[in-house]
Amino acid sequence: MKQDKTPFFVGYLNPPKKLRPFLMAAGLFVVSFLTVAGLLLGASQDDPGNGAFRFDYGRQTVTGVVEMLPYPILHVTEGNDRIEAGHTLMLAAPGKRGVVALASPFEGQRVTASGVVLERGSLDMMQLRGGGQGLKTAEGTAVPPPVEPLGRWRLAGEICDGKCLAGAMRPGRGLAHKACANLCLIGDIPPIFVSSQPVEGSEYLMVVDQDGGPLPEAAYDYVANFISLEGDVERHGDLLVLRMDADTIEVLP
Repeated sequence: MKQDKTPFFVGYLNPPKKLRPFLMAAGLFVVSFLTVAGLLLGASQDDPGNGAFRFDYGRQTVTGVVEMLPYPILHVTEGNDRIEAGHTLMLAAPGKRGVVALASPFEGQRVTASGVVLERGSLDMMQLRGGGQGLKTAEGTAVPPPVEPLGRWRLAGEICDGKCLAGAMRPGRGLAHKACANLCLIGDIPPIFVSSQPVEGSEYLMVVDQDGGPLPEAAYDYVANFISLEGDVERHGDLLVLRMDADTIEVLP
């Protein structure tokens, strides 16, 4: 009896003619299944939106008054074609760094701010120029708009860092972004709570502790997780601030 010495893999690549229609149909089924599975998986993920560095706008310069929450924000009093007066901007430095030390001496003062804008929907941030050029004292006086208390809320959503969320990274949310987000938050980038439902017209709230201090250490373990929590909401200009109660955090399925 003559022994078939054809290597197995050659025989597999050249199956008998009777098996070819079956194998072709099986292959088409596998490809179709993986395609549908991929589409379903993609549809189940959060839409990262159109957050981005707006280098296409060029360098932006506006005048406003600094408020520390304790993370610095700028209430714009003199805007330009891109940034309207009355708008509130979060502030950050290049990289994973905030500008708490830089902005603190200017608290309550009128300044000129210059840098690149990041934006995602209603959430805007300015990455200030380096070398001390990002914030400069401006002539005149101004005061921050009055704080508007909006009551106590129980919210579901996710804690993110405001810079990556605003557009420095895509998507800037989710567990895959947890380590990056924590590094940004440790560097004093403003933390943002992304609510699953709009609060007074916005899904983005800067989050601080109950006393208005920095994000509590207990919250870092829950960054990028889907959670619920309670806290008091305030309006500062057109930015919402959530004074979170860390003891109320619960991880949601």
